[in-house]
Amino acid sequence: MDPTLTMFISLIATSGVFTVFLCMYAYIKRKEIPGAYTFVIYTATQAIYIFAHAFEMASDTLVEVKRWTILEYIGIGAAPAIGLLIVMQYVGLNLTRSKIAVLFVIPAITFVMVITNDYHHLFYKDMYFRENVPFPTTDIVIGQYYIVHGAYIFGCMLAAVVLLLRRWRQTKKVYRLQLVTLIMGQFMPMTGAFVYLMGLTPYGIDPVPMILCITSAMYIWAIVSTRMLTVIPIAKDRIFESMREGAIVLDFADRLVDFNGVLSSMFPGLTTDMLGLTLDEAWIQLSGTPFPVARSQDGAQEEFSWRVADGKEFFYQIRSSVVRGRNGEPIGSLLMLIDVTEQKLLQDQLEQLAYYDGLTKLLNRTEFLRRSKMILEGDQIGEKSKCILLFDIDHFKSINDTYGHDVGDLAIQHVVKVAKRLEADVPSVLIARYGGEEFVMAFPACSLDEAVFLAERVRAQLAVEPMSGSFGSIAVTASFGLTQASHRGDSLEMLLKHADMALYQAKRAGRNQVRVFDGPVEATFGNFR
Repeated sequence: MDPTLTMFISLIATSGVFTVFLCMYAYIKRKEIPGAYTFVIYTATQAIYIFAHAFEMASDTLVEVKRWTILEYIGIGAAPAIGLLIVMQYVGLNLTRSKIAVLFVIPAITFVMVITNDYHHLFYKDMYFRENVPFPTTDIVIGQYYIVHGAYIFGCMLAAVVLLLRRWRQTKKVYRLQLVTLIMGQFMPMTGAFVYLMGLTPYGIDPVPMILCITSAMYIWAIVSTRMLTVIPIAKDRIFESMREGAIVLDFADRLVDFNGVLSSMFPGLTTDMLGLTLDEAWIQLSGTPFPVARSQDGAQEEFSWRVADGKEFFYQIRSSVVRGRNGEPIGSLLMLIDVTEQKLLQDQLEQLAYYDGLTKLLNRTEFLRRSKMILEGDQIGEKSKCILLFDIDHFKSINDTYGHDVGDLAIQHVVKVAKRLEADVPSVLIARYGGEEFVMAFPACSLDEAVFLAERVRAQLAVEPMSGSFGSIAVTASFGLTQASHRGDSLEMLLKHADMALYQAKRAGRNQVRVFDGPVEATFGNFR
């Protein structure tokens, strides 16, 4: 046998051995490798093609060449389609069984056409040994279906390369070596086949089996160095994308490395074009402000709200965790964004029911008492005193009897609207519905004179602002009783009792006035009669 031919056959046989090794490795590790059986079939068909081609080159007659050619096309026809299927699985494109079957229609027809070629010559019009070459080399005259078959093979390999190249930007650096290996595993055989069809190879030898030696070696090297088959990014991506929570991956410099599809649905303006920006830079593009939550502690949980274009508000809880390298050093962070809008709304509803009055939206009596006790326990007596103000609507029963309870409710809301204006000047004031038409205020840090001034302001505004509606115009006034916590031992119950006594005095004195409790004698401030 010619030494050159022996060299070519040896290279091809080596390629076959590498491919068989890959096939056996994938089968042994089938429980650890996603899509292992597809890879087993892929390498098995390549091995059939490679060894059949080696036997074809060693053949001395056209009959033997044709026999091995038929065997070759088990691999030539199916391998490109299986390779495309592997790539599609790698990038996360899962096909149904019917679509997978469609991929193999052309390879199946090709195999039938090769077997029956002597009857129709649609695949090879002629096959012959080349002249003036140092060893027997076959050449062919292609038929019409050969063009269909060739176009399909190139289409499969080109589609696989394009899918992998599109995946480049979303692939982390640690996985890019795997991606390069897969790209070269498709691109190099495609290039070799093209060079062969152009007639540019020495002695007209098909270089693809020898190229597969290189790609198989690359696969083996990638398996050893990056555990390519047992740890592939699509496994991570499937978990990443199937998470119900939004996820953001940041590097050590707080730059945006990745985010999942859930996060994209939470914040539609966040795109892959922002990868590489810091989280604050990306958020400024998204909302005009930096990211609203500090991310300093591992496992820290914070909440923030997000308002979409239609005005609807969402609430998200953020859980931050540090991502560590092999040696335990921090290399980045992972932010989990959990949609807690429903829980937040439910919590607000429960809080409204538990802490607030349904008609006025003021604090209810129970919550007022709880908060006021906390205020009294605070250490502010030495600076400014604390004051309690009770007031109720004058002649409220008459309003109900004359106009009905609906108008009575409107009168209560009217008084609340006027009283709440104090919050603009005294944000610390507590206002509550104490019961029926009676209300209470607590001034945490207010002198008696200031409290009298504020109470008189509310009284005067009520007196000059009648309530209007379909029922006409109704004058709504209120009487006020005020007391001051002058000693640290003053209890809330005692202060409320004193304020109630002052309120009663205001009512008895003619209503629509402010009275201050001052021991056994109440003093009148201003011209309130």
